[in-house]
Amino acid sequence: MEKEVVGTVIETKKQWWLKINKKTARTHALDGAAFPYIIKVKYTVDGNDYVKRKWLGIGYSVPDVGSSLTVAYCVEKPNKAKILL
Repeated sequence: MEKEVVGTVIETKKQWWLKINKKTARTHALDGAAFPYIIKVKYTVDGNDYVKRKWLGIGYSVPDVGSSLTVAYCVEKPNKAKILL
């Protein structure tokens, strides 16, 4: 069974090592380049704090640090969760 809780974004990291080219012809190395992000969300269940990471592709908007996101977690194992965007 899953329940939902509100979590807070504590970190966003740009993945510089994974460049995705959005243009077919480029004039320089970073022309048309996009980079995915990894976000960390902290959420609390029954007084225990948990941190979940999620990889965001280039099609998603990156939430600001300190913003709130919904986290769905398993009642039996609260560390098993997914971040809902």
